[in-house]
Amino acid sequence: MTTPTTMTTPALERSALFSALVGLTSLGILLQGLWAGMFIRPGKPFDSTWVTVHARGGEATIALAVAAAVVAVWKLRSRRDLVAGSAALVVLLALEAYLGGEIFEHQGLTVVHIPLALALMALAVWLPFRSRRPRPRAD
Repeated sequence: MTTPTTMTTPALERSALFSALVGLTSLGILLQGLWAGMFIRPGKPFDSTWVTVHARGGEATIALAVAAAVVAVWKLRSRRDLVAGSAALVVLLALEAYLGGEIFEHQGLTVVHIPLALALMALAVWLPFRSRRPRPRAD
């Protein structure tokens, strides 16, 4: 008589709330690029309406990232990769917003602002994919 064997796999800890918040944050980051494209026109003055939309969108995106980080700490604390990634997202979004607010007076900051936006997009893509993977083993 044979007995069934139990295969052990790394725990797959997920949170639907975390996934939703990270997804909305990622959407906000994507829309930031779209809205920036509506007012960044070489040789032309910025359209103040789209600048305002871009600024308010940044604030909403930061709020969503903070909420995702809180959920990561609260529900997924054993997933250090997600907690650290969520915290990095909040810090980098705050830095990005600060730099964006300073660009009107210091145009040279655009050289940092736009590449940082691309790095944020990469992080916003990495987090949801990483959250779908099993927790790394601590051997």
